[in-house]
Amino acid sequence: MVCFITYDLNSEGQNYEDVIKTIKDCAVDGKWYSCWRSSYLIKTDMKVDEINDKIHQYLDKNDTLFVVEVTSNYQGWINKKDWDFVNKEIFS
Repeated sequence: MVCFITYDLNSEGQNYEDVIKTIKDCAVDGKWYSCWRSSYLIKTDMKVDEINDKIHQYLDKNDTLFVVEVTSNYQGWINKKDWDFVNKEIFS
């Protein structure tokens, strides 16, 4: 399954490192992609609610988190090298 994860840590002093590490740890075989500050596309064998629960422990009441399963119907504007990686490693 492929998931898109986006978050915003709204308070000063937030621990971005734990959130980012947790997101990357949810990816199968290190298959994650990000060209955005707080958003990731990952290939995973976890359910959306499991991913949400793992990340949620690092958030407080002012933060936001959105985790969604992505189908193979996708488009965007990123460079060719990134598209090649996304198509080969994430959506394969």
